[in-house]
Amino acid sequence: MKSLKEDLESGKLKKVYLLYGEEVYLKNLYKKKLKDAVLPSGDTMNLSAYEGKGIQIREVIERAETLPFFADRRLVLIENSGFFKAASPELAEYIPRMPEETCMVFVENEVDRRGKLYKAVSSAGRAVELKRQNEKTLMNWVLSALRKEKKNITSATMELFLTCTGSDMEFIQNELEKLLCYTAGRDVITSEDVEQICTVRTENKIFDMINAVSEGKQKRALALYYDLLSLKEPPMRILYLITRQFNLLMQVKDMLEQGFSQDTIAQKLKIQSFIVRNCARQARSFGLKELKTAVKDCVDMEEAVKSGMMNDTMGVELLIVKYSGERQGEGR
Repeated sequence: MKSLKEDLESGKLKKVYLLYGEEVYLKNLYKKKLKDAVLPSGDTMNLSAYEGKGIQIREVIERAETLPFFADRRLVLIENSGFFKAASPELAEYIPRMPEETCMVFVENEVDRRGKLYKAVSSAGRAVELKRQNEKTLMNWVLSALRKEKKNITSATMELFLTCTGSDMEFIQNELEKLLCYTAGRDVITSEDVEQICTVRTENKIFDMINAVSEGKQKRALALYYDLLSLKEPPMRILYLITRQFNLLMQVKDMLEQGFSQDTIAQKLKIQSFIVRNCARQARSFGLKELKTAVKDCVDMEEAVKSGMMNDTMGVELLIVKYSGERQGEGR
């Protein structure tokens, strides 16, 4: 991403770019920046845009060969084509001899880095992976946006905000805009503001429910489960998220017992370090053996529901009841 930024800042663009990865916000951001850098504002004559499967490679090549109309460059934009997962030898062979007046930009979700097309783009231009950003980067990004609005926030409130939003930058951006509107006229954003405004994701309710389970607060855990059902969340999705949370707790506890630091665990599991801290706190109430059993029970319950041996709503409730009994700490 650093090389891409340098290209944009210098104005010395390569003739082909590939933007790929999980972070939709960054892909859209750099797609727009490249478009603005290649074409003058409002120039649609020199833009050829394609999206989705079934794009004809011959047509793409013909557009790329067309000289720009009263401009220096032509932009060929190709999104979600699947070209980098399937064999595209004709396009791979064409990329090195594409005219200098043409800039081709691919925006994809997945790519095969062993493929000829990926290698051709990497050789003639830049292939840029835009991943989910780490905790530090996200915090700096949000802080930068808040400084522009002359807003202050504590580290604890920032953690709460990112816990509510997750790591999706597009979602963070939307929630931040809501928060800024809500706190208009004030220079400090509080935890109460975040709790009042930010959308509570299903994953957060699952975390709260597991927290209640780990603390032996059975009524609280069941109340959260009933809340999720009232919000029309399917019991099988809730079961999937419970399974995922127990599996995460198991991995965190296992690594902690092996002596890994929380920062190392965050890197290995590709999650924010404050999530590891929260999981470590939850996992104290469970023994490692019990967490392994919990994951197995979740998998067994899924099979029982799918085979018709158990009602889905009742099955999840039984799991919550089983694991929200009186805790016995590390010895369990």
